[in-house]
Amino acid sequence: MKYTTLPNTDIKVSKICLGTMTWGNQNTQDEGFAQMDFALDKGVNFFDTAELYPVPARKETYAETERIIGNWFAKTGNRDKVVLGSKIAGTGDYTAHIRTNGFSKEALNDAVNHSLKRLKTDYIDLYQLHWPERNTNTFGVRDYKNNPKDKWEDNFKEILHNLDEIIKSGKIRQVGISNEKAWGTMRYLEESKRQSLPRMITIQNAYSLINRVFEGDLAEVSQRENIGLLAYSPMAFGVLSGKYINGTAAKNARLNMFSHFSRYSSVNATEATKRYLKIAENHNLSLAQMSLAFVNERPFVTSNIIGATNLEQLEENIDSINVSLSDEVMKEIDAVHSDIPNPTP
Repeated sequence: MKYTTLPNTDIKVSKICLGTMTWGNQNTQDEGFAQMDFALDKGVNFFDTAELYPVPARKETYAETERIIGNWFAKTGNRDKVVLGSKIAGTGDYTAHIRTNGFSKEALNDAVNHSLKRLKTDYIDLYQLHWPERNTNTFGVRDYKNNPKDKWEDNFKEILHNLDEIIKSGKIRQVGISNEKAWGTMRYLEESKRQSLPRMITIQNAYSLINRVFEGDLAEVSQRENIGLLAYSPMAFGVLSGKYINGTAAKNARLNMFSHFSRYSSVNATEATKRYLKIAENHNLSLAQMSLAFVNERPFVTSNIIGATNLEQLEENIDSINVSLSDEVMKEIDAVHSDIPNPTP
């Protein structure tokens, strides 16, 4: 395994992070336990979860993933071996069963306290805001359009003040953002500088061969401001394994179960994936490992969040850390990206 540190800290994390959002829906508790055992044995010391998980979010399964992780900590005593990240859910129609007061002081305290209880731990290493409260072009919307009816009021400083109190209580160590944009990221960073408040050290956004939107403004922000990307969906919901093209996807594969993630199976996404698969085959690589190695090697990536529904997939994904892409492979990848840029924003 390769390791780095969370930016502006001395917290050592594996370059591969174990994603958990299938546990409690596609995966049972026993399967989640097996994945954590296997990942830790392979040197993965960074686990990421959220109160929202498993996905898709439903009242009936709310926070089951955190409970599974907490049960594993209680069973194994491995809490001190893991750098743990979790998140507070943002506001939205499909999170109304969680709470409706956004990132208010009451919401943040409620979310942290309940996550700690479910996770059976006294602290969370990295606590993240799952997505912005304000209206943005997040989740499959390509371009930003201002909504004059957006009732959001600027509260960046207030959120950081409230997070500061929670940090001082010892319940969380560091803070980060997720599904943020360049403007929101810079606002958090500027407020922390001006007010001597906690600094957002990471940003967890989607990033893959078929979604390189982060390379627009956020890659520059990331590198100039030293805020590391925690890349999620590096396999684009399994599309970049090639299993949907090859017809080998299992019945419990994500896109077979959850048709509302249709952007991953659009005409352009499928065509780009076919071309990436050909590149991988021509260079004796699996598409999965080429896709993950691409993410692993980006200079702005702090850790690559991988997910799997079985141990065979998990092993292949973790082993991508040992794959290095040649200049020739990168040139061919960029040629596809030039022809079909970001088909799954």
